Amino acid sequence: MKTTEEIFREMMERFALETGLEPDGSGELAVRMYALAAQVSGLYREAEWTRCQCFPQTAVGENLDNHAFLRGLARQEAQPSAGVLRFLVTDTAREDLTIPLGTVAMTAGGVSFETTREGVVRAGTSYADVPAQAVLPGRAGNVPAGVVRTMAVAPVGVASCTNPAPFTGGCQREEDEELRTRVLESYRSLPNGTNAAYYRQEAQSVEGVSAVAVLPKHRGLGTVDLYITSRQGLPSGELLAAVQDHLETRREIGVDLKVLAPAGVKVNVLLTVKAREGLDGELVRQKVAAALETFFDGTLLGRDLLLARLGQVVYQVEGVENYRFYAPANDLKITAGELPLLGSLEVEEMP
Repeated sequence: MKTTEEIFREMMERFALETGLEPDGSGELAVRMYALAAQVSGLYREAEWTRCQCFPQTAVGENLDNHAFLRGLARQEAQPSAGVLRFLVTDTAREDLTIPLGTVAMTAGGVSFETTREGVVRAGTSYADVPAQAVLPGRAGNVPAGVVRTMAVAPVGVASCTNPAPFTGGCQREEDEELRTRVLESYRSLPNGTNAAYYRQEAQSVEGVSAVAVLPKHRGLGTVDLYITSRQGLPSGELLAAVQDHLETRREIGVDLKVLAPAGVKVNVLLTVKAREGLDGELVRQKVAAALETFFDGTLLGRDLLLARLGQVVYQVEGVENYRFYAPANDLKITAGELPLLGSLEVEEMP
């Protein structure tokens, strides 16, 4: 694309060619020429921007959303991580103690979580587990077990709180490149109302669906099975019902269609990590654990679990100098109806 200086030089040369006069580079005519060149340069840039936004391969932001809309797709919004908060009393409760809805607890790093329903520490017990989610959506809420330690306002009678298991499922708003990949894939496999691409595209148009695997004739002629996942991993019953209802009115006549949750394949992960010199090794290992917990989400549906990919996730964590996996020992083969799920996770210091 031509710059303002290039356009200005061409204009001055053309003026000299047409008139036989050599304009003064600092005179009023040159100033007016330069102003016009700047306007023409702006038109070049606007035309280039418009050209880029006309195609899904180069469109960005809202314009890419419009291309996705034409393909029946929508950008996945950010989701908060979910887990359980455990509220403890000093001894045992003498009477039922209520944990109000919206009770907020935090990690030492300031990541906040709030209860999603009211809980009760029953009389004669010492704690209560209450479902909770991160206050803010995003990956920052994916934290290991035991890092929640304080409460914004402690409920009456409650002495402390923690998280007995990791908070997982938090994800960022889908970025342009991720959405672009899905849009371009929808063009590669054009739906015709009867093929697998049609059912995949229709299922992905339902809000909350992360990945879809379509198995035609899985139960015999005239059958179609769809395995779906959410961004957090396994789909809820509500999401399965929503996709089933959506497809019932769009399936082919005489087709027996079922929307199913994939079979979870537990993957136990054990590795050692060496932090860069001068960094807090424990903090780096916590970041590695959080990154691996985030990695195991619904997008892994039907995808082989490669050690190289796990290693890439670990090495991208800031502060990691070296690592070694002990489990899994090899790549794991995953079928279309399976979803790798994180089992136990141990991140130890490399000797």
